[in-house]
Amino acid sequence: MTIHIINGPNLNLVGKREPEIYGHVSLSEYLTSLTEEYKGKVEIKQYQNNCEGELLDYIQRIGFDESVKIIFNAGAFGHTSLALGDCIRAITAPVIDVHISNVYARESFRQNSYIAPAAVGTISGLGLEGYRLAVEWMLKH
Repeated sequence: MTIHIINGPNLNLVGKREPEIYGHVSLSEYLTSLTEEYKGKVEIKQYQNNCEGELLDYIQRIGFDESVKIIFNAGAFGHTSLALGDCIRAITAPVIDVHISNVYARESFRQNSYIAPAAVGTISGLGLEGYRLAVEWMLKH
Protein backbone atom coordinates (compact mmCIF):
# COMPACT_ATOMS: atom_id res chain seq x y z
CA MET A 1 0.00 0.00 0.00
CA THR A 2 1.09 3.54 -0.76
CA ILE A 3 -0.42 6.58 0.91
CA HIS A 4 -0.13 9.78 -1.08
CA ILE A 5 -0.34 12.93 1.03
CA ILE A 6 -1.39 15.67 -1.36
CA ASN A 7 -1.42 19.34 -0.38
CA GLY A 8 -2.83 22.28 -2.28
CA PRO A 9 -2.14 26.00 -2.47
CA ASN A 10 -0.15 27.84 0.17
CA LEU A 11 0.42 24.74 2.29
CA ASN A 12 4.09 25.01 1.38
CA LEU A 13 4.03 28.09 3.64
CA VAL A 14 2.92 26.24 6.80
CA GLY A 15 5.34 27.17 9.56
CA LYS A 16 5.70 30.68 8.15
CA ARG A 17 2.10 31.59 7.27
CA GLU A 18 -0.21 32.61 10.11
CA PRO A 19 1.55 30.55 12.79
CA GLU A 20 -1.27 31.30 15.24
CA ILE A 21 -3.49 29.15 12.98
CA TYR A 22 -1.08 26.71 11.32
CA GLY A 23 1.73 26.47 13.87
CA HIS A 24 5.48 27.00 13.66
CA VAL A 25 6.55 23.64 12.20
CA SER A 26 6.77 23.45 8.43
CA LEU A 27 4.53 20.92 6.72
CA SER A 28 7.58 19.52 4.94
CA GLU A 29 9.38 18.89 8.25
CA TYR A 30 6.31 17.31 9.78
CA LEU A 31 5.60 15.03 6.82
CA THR A 32 9.24 13.96 6.60
CA SER A 33 9.07 12.94 10.26
CA LEU A 34 5.75 11.15 9.67
CA THR A 35 7.21 9.28 6.70
CA GLU A 36 10.15 8.12 8.83
CA GLU A 37 7.85 7.03 11.64
CA TYR A 38 5.86 4.73 9.34
CA LYS A 39 8.82 3.46 7.35
CA GLY A 40 8.51 -0.29 6.95
CA LYS A 41 4.75 -0.21 7.58
CA VAL A 42 3.63 1.81 4.57
CA GLU A 43 5.16 3.86 1.79
CA ILE A 44 4.20 7.52 2.12
CA LYS A 45 4.63 9.86 -0.82
CA GLN A 46 4.24 13.63 -0.56
CA TYR A 47 3.06 16.04 -3.23
CA GLN A 48 2.25 19.75 -3.01
CA ASN A 49 1.20 22.11 -5.76
CA ASN A 50 -0.32 25.56 -5.91
CA CYS A 51 -1.99 24.89 -9.29
CA GLU A 52 -5.42 23.31 -9.47
CA GLY A 53 -4.77 21.61 -12.81
CA GLU A 54 -1.56 20.02 -11.56
CA LEU A 55 -3.42 18.63 -8.54
CA LEU A 56 -6.11 17.21 -10.83
CA ASP A 57 -3.53 15.58 -13.10
CA TYR A 58 -1.69 14.03 -10.14
CA ILE A 59 -4.85 12.63 -8.54
CA GLN A 60 -6.08 11.22 -11.85
CA ARG A 61 -2.68 9.61 -12.47
CA ILE A 62 -2.58 7.75 -9.12
CA GLY A 63 -6.27 7.45 -8.25
CA PHE A 64 -7.07 4.21 -10.07
CA ASP A 65 -4.26 2.14 -8.53
CA GLU A 66 -5.76 -0.39 -6.09
CA SER A 67 -2.75 -0.11 -3.79
CA VAL A 68 -3.13 3.69 -3.37
CA LYS A 69 -4.86 5.64 -0.62
CA ILE A 70 -4.95 9.43 -0.55
CA ILE A 71 -4.83 12.04 2.21
CA PHE A 72 -5.78 15.35 0.64
CA ASN A 73 -5.59 18.86 2.02
CA ALA A 74 -6.88 20.90 -0.90
CA GLY A 75 -6.33 24.20 0.92
CA ALA A 76 -8.55 26.96 -0.40
CA PHE A 77 -9.41 24.84 -3.45
CA GLY A 78 -11.51 22.65 -1.17
CA HIS A 79 -13.95 25.54 -0.84
CA THR A 80 -13.96 26.57 -4.49
CA SER A 81 -13.14 23.70 -6.82
CA LEU A 82 -15.97 21.70 -8.31
CA ALA A 83 -13.34 20.08 -10.53
CA LEU A 84 -11.41 18.63 -7.59
CA GLY A 85 -14.62 17.36 -5.99
CA ASP A 86 -15.59 15.70 -9.28
CA CYS A 87 -12.10 14.21 -9.56
CA ILE A 88 -12.34 12.64 -6.09
CA ARG A 89 -15.72 11.14 -7.05
CA ALA A 90 -14.27 9.74 -10.28
CA ILE A 91 -11.29 7.86 -8.86
CA THR A 92 -11.40 4.55 -7.02
CA ALA A 93 -8.76 5.28 -4.35
CA PRO A 94 -10.18 6.23 -0.94
CA VAL A 95 -9.56 9.85 0.06
CA ILE A 96 -9.50 11.46 3.50
CA ASP A 97 -10.03 15.22 3.48
CA VAL A 98 -7.69 16.92 5.98
CA HIS A 99 -7.67 20.50 7.28
CA ILE A 100 -5.06 21.77 9.71
CA SER A 101 -7.35 24.44 11.15
CA ASN A 102 -10.93 24.04 12.32
CA VAL A 103 -12.68 25.37 9.23
CA TYR A 104 -15.97 25.56 11.16
CA ALA A 105 -14.48 28.08 13.59
CA ARG A 106 -13.28 30.36 10.79
CA GLU A 107 -14.89 32.42 8.02
CA SER A 108 -18.22 31.10 6.77
CA PHE A 109 -16.94 30.52 3.22
CA ARG A 110 -14.49 27.94 4.61
CA GLN A 111 -17.39 25.85 5.89
CA ASN A 112 -18.35 24.88 2.34
CA SER A 113 -16.41 21.95 0.88
CA TYR A 114 -16.48 20.35 -2.53
CA ILE A 115 -14.06 17.66 -1.32
CA ALA A 116 -15.72 16.45 1.90
CA PRO A 117 -18.86 14.96 0.28
CA ALA A 118 -16.66 12.90 -2.06
CA ALA A 119 -14.21 11.72 0.64
CA VAL A 120 -14.56 8.76 3.00
CA GLY A 121 -14.04 11.16 5.91
CA THR A 122 -12.80 14.54 7.04
CA ILE A 123 -10.35 15.51 9.79
CA SER A 124 -10.45 19.19 10.71
CA GLY A 125 -8.90 21.35 13.39
CA LEU A 126 -6.39 18.96 14.92
CA GLY A 127 -3.33 20.69 13.51
CA LEU A 128 -0.68 18.69 11.72
CA GLU A 129 -1.65 15.64 13.80
CA GLY A 130 -4.65 15.29 11.48
CA TYR A 131 -2.28 13.77 8.93
CA ARG A 132 -1.11 11.13 11.42
CA LEU A 133 -4.70 10.25 12.31
CA ALA A 134 -5.51 9.88 8.62
CA VAL A 135 -2.53 7.54 8.14
CA GLU A 136 -3.66 5.44 11.11
CA TRP A 137 -7.18 5.17 9.69
CA MET A 138 -5.81 4.19 6.29
CA LEU A 139 -3.68 1.45 7.85
CA LYS A 140 -6.72 -0.04 9.60
CA HIS A 141 -9.09 0.08 6.62
